[in-house]
Amino acid sequence: MKKLINLSLVIIGLTTAAFLGGRYIDQAQGTSGADVLHLYNWGDYIDSDLIEQFEKETGYRVVYETFDSNEAMYTKVQQGGTGYDLVIPSEYMIERMIEENLVVELDHSRIEGLEHIDPDFLDLNFDPGNRYSIPYFWGTLGIAYNEDLLEGFEPESWEDLYRPELADSILMIDGAREVIGIGLQTLGYSLNSRDSSELQQAADQLTELSPNIKALVADEIKMYMIQEEAAIAVTYSGEAADMMWENESIVYILPEEGSNLWYDNMVIPHTVQNEEAEYAFINFMLAPEIAAQNADYIGYSTPNQTAMDYLPEETVEDEQFYPSQDMMDNLEVYEDLGLEYTGIYNDLFLEFKMIK
Repeated sequence: MKKLINLSLVIIGLTTAAFLGGRYIDQAQGTSGADVLHLYNWGDYIDSDLIEQFEKETGYRVVYETFDSNEAMYTKVQQGGTGYDLVIPSEYMIERMIEENLVVELDHSRIEGLEHIDPDFLDLNFDPGNRYSIPYFWGTLGIAYNEDLLEGFEPESWEDLYRPELADSILMIDGAREVIGIGLQTLGYSLNSRDSSELQQAADQLTELSPNIKALVADEIKMYMIQEEAAIAVTYSGEAADMMWENESIVYILPEEGSNLWYDNMVIPHTVQNEEAEYAFINFMLAPEIAAQNADYIGYSTPNQTAMDYLPEETVEDEQFYPSQDMMDNLEVYEDLGLEYTGIYNDLFLEFKMIK
């Protein structure tokens, strides 16, 4: 990552907010036309320099809006009226959106650069043949901890987070699948369990973890860990990479019990208004040097195998961010649970938040 080490986090936040906020205002004012691409993406999930480069090279103007969960994104796309041209959801949500006809089938004759994608990230169960989606980033959910604050204790598993000496020490990602998943995997169950007994056991298990949770947070988790306001965070690999870049005392590990392996792909929602622009953006992001710059800046793992040649050797050889096959075999991908069990997970998570 080539972010300036001494650049103030406050300035970064204000700059990003201004950049994204300005683009959001454009959309709110009804910006449209053949020269506009409406992009709906996770927060802090693209190098803003690349958006500017795309605009200069293609003549399109990008209207950028962000979401903080797959569920929030799904609701807006399902409701329509948003006019998004390109969206970047996760695998289980892509599966759901395909089933509900919320995404448009891709015209592969208009896509250039798919040969750069590692075959391991193509033709996956949630989108056979990549008929609807193109890989963007992938990563894991794990444990980031500050060695200095823990004074010799090094967590290795989800179970380690339950230790009584960690009271009020853990920042937890604010997500139902992630939190309930920790309870499930601590007990040796699947992240995609549809067994009511297993789910209740997981919820009961998480009650024991509650005293150790300092807060449930989203994007702020990175800043809090860098500023050493907590010793441990359950977070995504790319967020951890940024933490480690800014604070050398932070370490990221994958728990022994296993964890979540996720994929975020680019899809064309049914609200698309500008197909030319969205294919231009897909092709732009598939270029190896562009994919490498984005991965280097954001910190998440790229599925673009050619782009690996442009990344620092220490990055691609770090098994916490590019795991070995043995480590990958211990990871599990979220599946679409369907409405009934999605509701159950959400209800159990809400109960956990109320206890906290």
